[in-house]
Amino acid sequence: MGDSANSKTISSHGEPSMEGWLCKWTNYLKGYQRRWFVLQNGHLSYFRAENNGGVPTLSIRRRRRFKGNQAEMVHTCRGSISLHGALIHTVDACTFVISNGGTQTFHIKASSEVERQQWVTALELAKAKAIIFYSRNMESEEDEEADEASGSPEEWSGVVRELQACLDDLQTCSELISKHGASLQRALGELESTVDPDLAQGKSKLVNERATLFRIASNAMINACNGYLQTATTHGHKWTRLLQHEREQRQRLQEMVETLAQQHSRLEQAANAHAHRPNGPVSASEGEEEDENEFYDALAEGSSTPGDGRFTLDIPKGGLHRRSSSDSSSEPEESQETQQVVVVTGKSESKAASSLELPAVATTRAGQRRTRVPDKPNYPLNLWSIMKNCIGKDLSKIPMPVNFSEPLSMLQRLTEDYEYAEILDVAARCTDPYEQLAHVAAFTVSSYATTSVRTGKPFNPLLGETFECDRTDDLGWRAISEQVSHHPPMVAQHCEGKGWKCWQEFTMTSKFRGKYLQVIPLGMAHVEFPESGNKYSWRKVTTTIHNIIVGKLWVDQHGDMDIVGKGQAAGIKCHLKYIPYSYFTRETQRRVKGAVMDSLKNVKWIINGTWDDKVEIAPVIGSSNTLENPVYQTGAVTVAWKRRMPAPDAEKFYSFTTLAAQLNEYEEGVATTDSRLRPDQRYMENGKWNEANAEKVRLEEKQRATRRQRETEAERAAAEGRPYMPYQPIWFEQVKEDDSDTISHVYKGGYWEAKEKGDWSQCPDIF
Repeated sequence: MGDSANSKTISSHGEPSMEGWLCKWTNYLKGYQRRWFVLQNGHLSYFRAENNGGVPTLSIRRRRRFKGNQAEMVHTCRGSISLHGALIHTVDACTFVISNGGTQTFHIKASSEVERQQWVTALELAKAKAIIFYSRNMESEEDEEADEASGSPEEWSGVVRELQACLDDLQTCSELISKHGASLQRALGELESTVDPDLAQGKSKLVNERATLFRIASNAMINACNGYLQTATTHGHKWTRLLQHEREQRQRLQEMVETLAQQHSRLEQAANAHAHRPNGPVSASEGEEEDENEFYDALAEGSSTPGDGRFTLDIPKGGLHRRSSSDSSSEPEESQETQQVVVVTGKSESKAASSLELPAVATTRAGQRRTRVPDKPNYPLNLWSIMKNCIGKDLSKIPMPVNFSEPLSMLQRLTEDYEYAEILDVAARCTDPYEQLAHVAAFTVSSYATTSVRTGKPFNPLLGETFECDRTDDLGWRAISEQVSHHPPMVAQHCEGKGWKCWQEFTMTSKFRGKYLQVIPLGMAHVEFPESGNKYSWRKVTTTIHNIIVGKLWVDQHGDMDIVGKGQAAGIKCHLKYIPYSYFTRETQRRVKGAVMDSLKNVKWIINGTWDDKVEIAPVIGSSNTLENPVYQTGAVTVAWKRRMPAPDAEKFYSFTTLAAQLNEYEEGVATTDSRLRPDQRYMENGKWNEANAEKVRLEEKQRATRRQRETEAERAAAEGRPYMPYQPIWFEQVKEDDSDTISHVYKGGYWEAKEKGDWSQCPDIF
């Protein structure tokens, strides 16, 4: 977050009218990043933070030297936006957005509501004075942490030439100093003959001494510059050789990694081919053909043209249709009758209709549900051919193929958190808040159970996309989720069960480090038990995906989680520690341990287990008095959660559990924005990845066009001086929590009532 102590107003003429630390949204992977913002001459510029955590030294030197020269500031900044005609509006207590009509948009977050108001006021004043300085700035908003210290040999030669020019200027100055010094001495000599000899001699001696010292200092400066130039010239060739060597090493390493990735891909293809064709060897020509089968952007597929916004779902009339493990086809049996359901998803350029076939559909809630999805096709994919094109680019702006995904959206993936919701049913019956919190802790751990084998990326939801999961009849709970923000991506979710209700606002930031990718959740999750008035809140821990480039992907959870009691349970807390995976420990891997404590930090319950197997809880009946290494005596141990293992062949269908396989089943009566109606996701589940990639590109382009239209309308409203209402979620609203200053999205009701009426008129057209 921005530091309000660093923000300050400068009133001197020509200096910035506002500057300080704020957090700017960069992209999906990095999220909000801390930047130094400078408001000056109708432009808002930002600079990247230095390692020392202080104000960027480069911008300070520029301002001291050029006294607020805007052109020079823009030359060194990371980005700038003109305030002339810009739209400035607040999102919440700490966040505001600046947009100049679609070419640039800054999403900025302050540390407090007061600081946000100070910046908005200053921006509005600067906007009124920005007519003279108005110019469209088309610079990119990319904020990758690129190394700018290295340069080419030509750049080093330019540095030496610049130093030579500076030295020539200094030598000219030295000649002028010597000339004027000699003139000064001659004038003083003439002065001695016309005034009092004693007084003139004293003054002349003093002035001569100062002139001599000045000349000596000038000579010393010239000598120092000569030495610096000589050093730079001497080492210039060495710098060039070192730079060239570094570039060669970097190129060699890149080639080695690419070769290793290709070999790994070839081995995987050979292993898969051997597994599918055990009686026939793979020919050399087939291996070469598979190795060259790289993924290309779906836009290049001229044969895959999206439909006119309608697609048909072939639903078996007999209810469930399950494929046996020996059946490799993903199509329904020919003898089975099907009924077609036409789903309207919006218009596109093509007038042809696309047909989506569902091999397994739940006809009613009480009917039988499927237990698996169609097998994942064996599509050869050269990972390096895609990753090498992402180097130096904003990953959030690169269309990633569905080959990296699983046929579920993020909305559906978050619903999997309630796979073990029966733990909350037990917690709702607990009269002891400490025991209740221990069960809640076990529930939070259970949400990570499937991540140990799930490495597929969920589909990014579109703005306004929803997902409902009504399992009241069999599991006792129902949930509704909605994508409430696209930039930054944010999901709001609400779930109701037997004696409890849960809600969360999920957003995240990420860090890509080449070998691994870290996902850091930022939103808060809550659970409330209305009968007792107990409420608990927590934030999820960090998820790390290893072996991004080479090797088999595996996932680890690590970090600390604090589950804080509120309401009637205020003062109690549970601290959980997810121990990171280590090759050098004798302890059980993927271990989770923690304790439930009262307001005085006295331990009441102990939690111990692993996040991929089970969690045990036990009450504390006694403890030692050693503070550094206390020993607790516990009562009877209770298994609060035990993982239900997936099917033995689950790896063939994305390692889905039974609940995960049922999430994307077609169901009649859902909202027109439901994730189950996404064409690209449905195509992928049915094994038609080329069509899925084409539909994915179409949906993303449609979303971008809608966003550009919204920004144009906002700019027009700002120019006309009338208010403009930004995008508002359909089923959720921003509300300030009673026990804190946090503003989050909560369910405002109306979804299930709209479903009973079959009225989805307020849902946007996103598909």
